[in-house]
Amino acid sequence: MDDVIEIEENALAYIKQRGNVLTVRLSPRHGCCGGSANVAVAEAISPKDPSLFQRYHHQGITLFTDPKLTYQGLKINVEGFWKLRHLYVEGASVLAR
Repeated sequence: MDDVIEIEENALAYIKQRGNVLTVRLSPRHGCCGGSANVAVAEAISPKDPSLFQRYHHQGITLFTDPKLTYQGLKINVEGFWKLRHLYVEGASVLAR
């Protein structure tokens, strides 16, 4: 599992508090001049269409990941305070369209 996507301990605790599911997917970001890029995002929810993702089980959670993001050296962590806490992805997280 460590080669798929690395999940920090504090992020793992955050995910377990929110239902034991993590989805790592690409999210399009559009620039001001018409350009765009896909950025990796992590969310403690199930994907809308699980058939589009690879599924893994690790330390009591279910991980859904976009196949393009598997084995890319990504790391999931959590930041923020109290209700403003959120997951984020570190590593080679921007992919050109």
